[in-house]
Amino acid sequence: MLTGAICSVLEMSHHTAKSCQNVHIMDVVCILTEQDQAMNNTSLGWPEDLDGDANLSSLHGDLEDFCATSSRHQASRVILYAFFTAGILCTVVGNFLVVLAIAYYKQLQSPTNSFVMSLAVADCLVGLVVMPYSMVRTVEGCWLFGALFCRVHSSLDVMLCTASIFHLSCIAFDRYYAVCNPLVYHLKMSQGRVAFLIVVCWAVPLLISFGPIMLGLHKAGVNMVPMPPEDACVFLVNRVYAVMASLVAFYLPMGVMLAAYWKIYKAAKRQAMQISAMESQFSAGVGKDSSKKQRHRNAMRRERKAAKTLGIIMGVFLLFWLPFFTVNIVDPFIDYSTAVEVWEFFLWLGYVNSSLNPFLYGFFNRSFRRAFMMIMGCRICLSSSSPGMDLSKESNERKVNQ
Repeated sequence: MLTGAICSVLEMSHHTAKSCQNVHIMDVVCILTEQDQAMNNTSLGWPEDLDGDANLSSLHGDLEDFCATSSRHQASRVILYAFFTAGILCTVVGNFLVVLAIAYYKQLQSPTNSFVMSLAVADCLVGLVVMPYSMVRTVEGCWLFGALFCRVHSSLDVMLCTASIFHLSCIAFDRYYAVCNPLVYHLKMSQGRVAFLIVVCWAVPLLISFGPIMLGLHKAGVNMVPMPPEDACVFLVNRVYAVMASLVAFYLPMGVMLAAYWKIYKAAKRQAMQISAMESQFSAGVGKDSSKKQRHRNAMRRERKAAKTLGIIMGVFLLFWLPFFTVNIVDPFIDYSTAVEVWEFFLWLGYVNSSLNPFLYGFFNRSFRRAFMMIMGCRICLSSSSPGMDLSKESNERKVNQ
């Protein structure tokens, strides 16, 4: 195709088809050789050099040629689209169930679940406005939505992923007071403070994403040779932005969460010993006011189980996002030599986390599991179902089914 295009240009330059094939055959071979060398010299596949008079249309033509040559076989494209679409649907539907369950059932409306609900909103937005366009870029091998939307998409990607880990930091903070300092929990985690922390979870990611990316500050001073075209949507960052953004968005919150959950683990272990002692006294019939001890024991068990569930959610998040942020902070220091396939794999590994949280809630939390079943079975539309029902008792679920 490229040979025919060059011959057409030579024909328009006062040469016949015969001269294009014979007299200027060396020009064609020379140009083709330069193009092949340029594509072999970079993992991104962009031409090594552009003439000074090359305009936007020729640049767009190069991009279309790149998309055409890098497109996969039709069958593999269909399989990939089906696989990614299923993941996107799980992300959107699952997190929407979390939002609806917390909004409808009063039993789930707690300070901790306020953070969980806001986290589900962020994950749902990842599935709605980030993953579909990333899917097309991954399957087609190029960006088809323009340079401006590329910056918007990258900003949303950074903002929503950062918002997710900020919410998990607040959840760790909430669990720390609930388990380690239960007497001051309601004072420390009042409705006003919870609302303020949620605003912070959205405001800080907004500032470190849309501001630098839309202004182009994230790639200021990047001297990559060759530089990819604007329409390629390759997210390159300079060393300063890579270090600062990764520290703020991931590593510092990760340190806070690990410290909080380590203290929670030690407190839970201590409480487990207290529960064991209470059970021994209860079985032996020692001590008065056993009902009060039973309530205290059940309360400690609920707090430990909630901390365990949210700790697993946090651990899964760190496991799925740590590879991406590690490569993100290292790549500028190794001259952007990380392969595109590695970037795509780690990025989608992080996206998968947004799909997993609803399943973790349903698997580890009985109240969430029953709320999901009632919503998916349309039982909330029945007159016997009410927002104030106790999701922890099976009798209520049987009553709704009758």
